[in-house]
Amino acid sequence: GIERLVTTRGRTCFARPHATARPIVAGARSPRPADERPVGAASANPPSAPRPRTGEIVWDDGRRRALTRTTRLLDAEVPVLIQGETGTGKEVFARALHAASRRADRPFVAVNCAALPEGLIEAELFGYEEGAFTGARRKGSKGLMREAEGGVLFLDEIGDMPVALQARLLRALEQREVTPLGGGRAVPVDFALICATHMGLVEAVERRAFRQDLYFRIAQYTVELEPLRAHPDLGRVVERLWSDHAAGTGARLAPATLERLCRFDWPGNYRQLTATLRTLAILAEPGETLGVETLPADLRRAPRSALATEPPARLAPPVDAPSETTDLAGLTRSAMREALAASGGNVTRAAARLGVHRSTLYRRVLADDARA
Repeated sequence: GIERLVTTRGRTCFARPHATARPIVAGARSPRPADERPVGAASANPPSAPRPRTGEIVWDDGRRRALTRTTRLLDAEVPVLIQGETGTGKEVFARALHAASRRADRPFVAVNCAALPEGLIEAELFGYEEGAFTGARRKGSKGLMREAEGGVLFLDEIGDMPVALQARLLRALEQREVTPLGGGRAVPVDFALICATHMGLVEAVERRAFRQDLYFRIAQYTVELEPLRAHPDLGRVVERLWSDHAAGTGARLAPATLERLCRFDWPGNYRQLTATLRTLAILAEPGETLGVETLPADLRRAPRSALATEPPARLAPPVDAPSETTDLAGLTRSAMREALAASGGNVTRAAARLGVHRSTLYRRVLADDARA
């Protein structure tokens, strides 16, 4: 299996798994397990690997399994479509696919279909002959599809490709050859195809904004990347990313700050979260504990909608509480159990709600349950 994805000088490589499997960070050195240090505490020594980059993601077991399955399909020449909201790590996943595939030593060519002007995207993709249009290079250009020869062609935001160009792309994919603008012979091409989009292509097909035949051609296997707010342990994600961004500063996140970060919707997903943590780390003083007041205004105002209706952890027991709640220790354990129930069993989130460290919950509640 693949344990850690590291990007160094534009190259992507994988490290073998250690004995204990745990989430991994794309583009950063893996820190110590979170339960070996205080909540949000950064490592005292900066990592030797490159600094984290905007867009990094935490690879949990589910995403690693999806990567393994999808790599097998890509190696079998099955086109892959990656769907997910902006910032969920679609290109990171595509690059990981390339690095894990049999084509890893060949080019990875990424094309953002939404970023190229409509008048240039055809020339950029298919190439052109000398004199094909005003401003064409003297010797022409072979185009990005031919640049990907032997490797992987990644068409990002394929849903934004002009409809008029979709028919030509379909023809090139079916015939596996490219004819440059301005005439010339058709040139055979060999690449694995990965496409990505943030929009629902089925709905786009129904609106006739996307060709149905092209959709069936590129979506032979679809990978859905869940938004960050759906992560089962968002607190652990925040801690792992914070430990990389704040490495060497000694700065840490206060429990209330961690809770607020866990309750936010993150419409920009990993891209927005990592940008927020990077900003906090830059502004933090050495050894500072960052309170809620240090967060951007939108995070201070907007709770996570999915959790906004959760009842707060009760400090008093219900009427039918067991007899253990008649003393202070019993009241404490009862409140902790209430917080765990309100957090869906998520220990990190429950600890943040109560303002205690995760190990305290393990010691005071979970360990007691294990002995019972």
